[in-house]
Amino acid sequence: MGRQLATPMTAEALAWNEQTIFQPSEPDSTAEAIMGRYLQDLSAKGAKEQNQGIWMQSGIRRLASNQDKVPLSAASFTKIATTVAALDKWAPSHQFETLVSATAPVKEGILQGDLVITGSGDPFFVWEEAIALGNSLQELGIKRVTGNLVIAGDFYMNFKKNPATAGQLLKQGLDSRSWTAAATEQYNELLPGTPKPEVEIAGEVQVATAPISNASSLLRHRSLPLTDILREMNIYSNNVMAQMLADSVGGADKVSQVAAKFANVPNEEIQLINGSGLGVANRISPRAACAMLIAMEYSLQSHQLTVADLFPVAGRDKGGTMEDRNIPTG
Repeated sequence: MGRQLATPMTAEALAWNEQTIFQPSEPDSTAEAIMGRYLQDLSAKGAKEQNQGIWMQSGIRRLASNQDKVPLSAASFTKIATTVAALDKWAPSHQFETLVSATAPVKEGILQGDLVITGSGDPFFVWEEAIALGNSLQELGIKRVTGNLVIAGDFYMNFKKNPATAGQLLKQGLDSRSWTAAATEQYNELLPGTPKPEVEIAGEVQVATAPISNASSLLRHRSLPLTDILREMNIYSNNVMAQMLADSVGGADKVSQVAAKFANVPNEEIQLINGSGLGVANRISPRAACAMLIAMEYSLQSHQLTVADLFPVAGRDKGGTMEDRNIPTG
């Protein structure tokens, strides 16, 4: 299968897959017997064996499998592929930048023009980020904006992709006097003593349709590192975050191609129409799902990370997909 090594992480994953020790071994008879009983139990309950995808592996050894190369409905396993594609485009330490600029000078605490927000696709810009941004503006001496709040680039807030909606949320977040109950609740989760911003914007929220050439930079707000963002996405199985990241890397087709190359499986084993797993059309084979995780684990070693830094872990994570799950700690 021909391929081009696009990034160091892809190269590392393929190097692992292509080592001479990485060869399929004979199935394990004990594991196959366990799998057989499991499939029989499902069949007795009306589930068809041909619809059950199984791939059991320990280290480099394949233990048992059923329909292992058949792409089946993936649901949120899709987020494994989206995680791979994000790590293929950005380093684990990558931070999305939100640029803040002004179209006029600040005099006596008043910005006498527009406040311009230029996003770069941060999928986890939430109330806490807006509060931090408001406090940063106040540290610059800005208390009031006479003009508009102008939204440019890919700016999202509270998982809302519509720039006008995201802008309205940001306008609220910058001024604690207009906070909703949800904003106040999130503020109460912050460290005690965190200031409450009071940056009033007199104008409206506008969405830029062209580059704003007369704006001067005020500050750069950086997101959490990509590893933290991916962990939040996967723990809570956040479909909106996953789709935002998939769109940022080039869409579902690009995610499919990158993930298949990364896992060293045929493209046919990863077929996606979105980056979240919503619906039933996304398809991933059991072998491909495991291959992505194995390749990811190997690739993350050079960054002193493991897949546990990106995905939910039983016993450590209490909320999201781990809530009320009777799963052994591990």
